[in-house]
Amino acid sequence: MSWQSALACWYLRRQFRPETLKPGINVERARALTAKRVWSPRVPRGWHLRELYGQDDAPLRGEWIERADGSPVAGAGPIVLYCHGGGYYFCSPRTHRSLVFGLATRANAAIFSLDYRLAPEHRFPAALNDTTAAYRRLIGGGIAPESIVIAGDSAGGGLALATLVALRDAGDPMPAGGLLFSPWTDLAATGASIHGNDGLDPMFSGPAIAPAGKIYLGDTPATHPYASPVYADLHGLPPLFIMAGSTEVLLDDSQRVADNARAAGVDCELEVWQKMPHVWPIFAPFIPEGNRALDRAAGFVRRATSRAAQPSSAMSMV
Repeated sequence: MSWQSALACWYLRRQFRPETLKPGINVERARALTAKRVWSPRVPRGWHLRELYGQDDAPLRGEWIERADGSPVAGAGPIVLYCHGGGYYFCSPRTHRSLVFGLATRANAAIFSLDYRLAPEHRFPAALNDTTAAYRRLIGGGIAPESIVIAGDSAGGGLALATLVALRDAGDPMPAGGLLFSPWTDLAATGASIHGNDGLDPMFSGPAIAPAGKIYLGDTPATHPYASPVYADLHGLPPLFIMAGSTEVLLDDSQRVADNARAAGVDCELEVWQKMPHVWPIFAPFIPEGNRALDRAAGFVRRATSRAAQPSSAMSMV
């Protein structure tokens, strides 16, 4: 564990975890604190940020990070549809630029970071409807499914996985893969790590997870497979690559998905990084583990999109 990572954990314990220990969840306060603390990195040299936040931009409302050489979005190279984290009720593509920019440059991939609708104004299945609509618009615009990876972190990681399940069920052409950073896949909060890692996780309190899920769920059961894809049948999904920290309260959300995916015959790689905070790649380039994690994730994007064009090749499971 690097000193930079230790410092990040210290900061989270002092600044973020206390918020999750308070009774109740104040949505407006969470949004205000995030907006106040957001750090937006510079657009990487040789890349262009294209913001689409107008009323008429849906279903592709959000922002593209793409090569600045004039290469068409639908041209050669991987495309990533990214779903930001934030419990389904706060954060945005702007808050996750450090992760998205780092992934784009390493994978040499154009990334569309989706500004999906947030709860409680828009409860389940609004976010899922937005991601499936965005994916279909990409396909309808001429982008080959086998060049697309759907990715996300935390709630966005669960949303990315739920999107894959929903697309499969609807008979849509499947993308090349799914990339999940510390995904929140069980809004019922039944994983053993919810209690086992409570106090070890520098960001979250275990008992805060289930109440947070209710903001998005409303009257929907927490075990609905499109809200909590740990309960979904995962057969027929493309290769998955999952990363989680060993001390996260959401660790079991990753481990159970990996187990279920492999049991369903899905190629799945799971990496558990020792003592890393929730979604640590977002702290790149400041912590070396974040940089290394993005290197690993970018490798998966390249492998998945290249192998999707070669049906005879198979991805090994870890």
